Amino acid sequence: MLFTFRLLAAVAVACALATAAHAARVGVLSNKLAAATAADFAAKIPAHTFTGIDVSAGVPTLDVLLANFDVLLLYEDGVFANATAVGNRAAEFASGGRTVVLGTFYDQDRSDATGGVITPHGWGNLEAIDANTTDGIGTAYAVRTLAATAIARHPLTRGVQSLAALRGDPGPYAGGNQAKPGSVVVAAWSQPNARGGIDPAIAYKITRRACVIHVAIAPHYGVLPTFGTFGVDFSGDFYRVWKNAFDFGRLNCRENSIPTLSDWALAMLALALAAFAFANRRSFPLR
Repeated sequence: MLFTFRLLAAVAVACALATAAHAARVGVLSNKLAAATAADFAAKIPAHTFTGIDVSAGVPTLDVLLANFDVLLLYEDGVFANATAVGNRAAEFASGGRTVVLGTFYDQDRSDATGGVITPHGWGNLEAIDANTTDGIGTAYAVRTLAATAIARHPLTRGVQSLAALRGDPGPYAGGNQAKPGSVVVAAWSQPNARGGIDPAIAYKITRRACVIHVAIAPHYGVLPTFGTFGVDFSGDFYRVWKNAFDFGRLNCRENSIPTLSDWALAMLALALAAFAFANRRSFPLR
């Protein structure tokens, strides 16, 4: 009986190690509220780890990013001159076989967002591999609600039934995009974009080894000093959407990847099973 308990404990440890092995290390890059957003996600999405990095004036080296993160989340709050350098580094990260997840207001600094009052700086090489262009303007500052009939069955939409941007200044913080050829749109807003077309809510694009996911709502909604109240300013399966993005990103956007135990966890489990068989060999005498 004692050995059985020890075996079960070893199996439990192995399973726990397997879970840890598949937690995404997410670097949260932004010019504002990066640390606060990372802390909010860490509290709401404990399956992954999050580190905020302020890139308003500088950007980490590629070696540092590759050594410390499996996925990057990139968003901005207000256009900033360093966006081009940040985009170039994020493109290098993605091209190295890692995933970049984009959130609002990424669109406002995209070089084609020239129809509004803001002058974009552009995101450099990242614009060649991202999932969406803008609709010429970017963030709509208008209510966005997920269209139930436009939610595809996909790892990025697992458990997602609703999502909404309801309030902000001068309006809600979501939308304003248009999918590129070759992008996969797995969920769309009920409201059209400024060109009268489909406004993607969740989309991704794979270019060789690079995968870029775009979730078109402000990831930092929950830490905004105003208009940051869940259920009032934004609602629905907000944190589930972001968790799905990091889950899918951790697998580099491979839909059919089957999670496996880490090498160490497999060794522990194998030893436990071997010990169990050895301890119980007398139960099956040779005849």
